Amino acid sequence: MTIWKKTVMAAGLLGVAVSLSACGSSSLASGGGSDTLNVVFLPSDSAKEETAARKALTTEIHKATGKKVNVQTTTDYNVAIQSIASGKAQIALMGPDGYIQAHKQSKNVQPILTYSGQSGTLKDAYYHSYIMVPKSQAAKYKVNGKYSLKNIKGKKMSFVSNTSTSGFSIPAGAIKKAFNLKSTDDLAQSGKFFSKVMYGQSHQGSAVNLLKGDADVAAFDDMDLTQYGKFQNDSTKAGAIFKINSNAPAPFNSVRGKESVAIAAYAVQDEPLVVNKSKISHKDTQKIVKELTSKSVTNNQLFFAPENAKTRGLFTKVGDTKFIAISDKWYKPTHDILGE
Repeated sequence: MTIWKKTVMAAGLLGVAVSLSACGSSSLASGGGSDTLNVVFLPSDSAKEETAARKALTTEIHKATGKKVNVQTTTDYNVAIQSIASGKAQIALMGPDGYIQAHKQSKNVQPILTYSGQSGTLKDAYYHSYIMVPKSQAAKYKVNGKYSLKNIKGKKMSFVSNTSTSGFSIPAGAIKKAFNLKSTDDLAQSGKFFSKVMYGQSHQGSAVNLLKGDADVAAFDDMDLTQYGKFQNDSTKAGAIFKINSNAPAPFNSVRGKESVAIAAYAVQDEPLVVNKSKISHKDTQKIVKELTSKSVTNNQLFFAPENAKTRGLFTKVGDTKFIAISDKWYKPTHDILGE
């Protein structure tokens, strides 16, 4: 299953600036008033190509609540997490790990929706995290004819961010297990397990680090990349090949046609739309859930776009993909993986 949306994640310094675009404008310091709602997006969802999709989401939230809705795009995952945890934003589209980090900081942060798999249910509501290498180097990562993590030690590694589920937590946890490490701390620092560690600050950025040759190995997910290329072979398993389209836009315009191979692949629960329930009423929350689970939203390509759509949606439409109401209980598997 290949899905655009997104990952999970958070990293960088809290001092990185937040850019605001909107349906109105606001400051992160101001919070949402009684007639205003602030919606914060992760860096992977803050790209220019997603402007129309972000506007579609905020338009539906305005339609449901009657309130002015401000869009907060970010260049740093931790800014988004701090914003929803503190209540400066009342709504956020998060990755699973980003949500869990925010929930750890404030139990008022709760998921209200996620998107289904192609079945239209939660049974296949997941995407994939990969540990990738350049296709030209892939044979070096085989042991007894099978792809293995054994030869990644000492390499130059690119992650998305150090609190990204699919861009760090899941792949780092797998590496920790494979090498019997005590923690993932050394994986996050240059000169420890890896000769160099870099962070792309988005899934796109991590993939570019690999394809440009700055990194030997990289972690990223499928959701954020299907706009830029296509998967070959079984995209759910090691051996999946990802090839950048010949007309891919920035940041992939300099690596068009290049290919990478997954030496490991992991399933990740789909990301949630969350609220800070201390800053938004239960009534407004229920109105938002009702609006976003409506047929009009399900059939809106700005929310669920076909894989070949020219305009990027929030998610890729595969089968009966749609929003489904959830609670924190649904994320128990991710809580268990991350130990939170």
